[in-house]
Amino acid sequence: MVLHGTSRTVEEQTAAHNQALRGAVVGAAKFGIITAVIGFAGTIFSPIYRSLTIQFKVFIQMSGMMLGGWIEADRRFRAWETMRMREKRRERVLKRDEMVWSEWERLVERKGKEQDGGEEGKAK
Repeated sequence: MVLHGTSRTVEEQTAAHNQALRGAVVGAAKFGIITAVIGFAGTIFSPIYRSLTIQFKVFIQMSGMMLGGWIEADRRFRAWETMRMREKRRERVLKRDEMVWSEWERLVERKGKEQDGGEEGKAK
């Protein structure tokens, strides 16, 4: 089923959503670990970072996780979209090749029948 105003089916939209969701989770985890390590280093080495309130430190951590989730979700969605476009193109090419091949077979059969018909007429 194709939704109104879009060329994607519900299944394609679900697959795209799942890819973006996986990317968001993985990206948030990656960047969460990175910002946690940076926060830990900031706590040890920086008196300015130590003087920040816990709310601001949480904000910094969450900002890193959100950024990572957004970047990775976008990257995975674009990769999925590129892969899907290649699949659709491959399907179109195969369908076109099948049509050309079947037309070629019909042409060969027609030529064969015309030649057989002409030889039978001469033999009689």
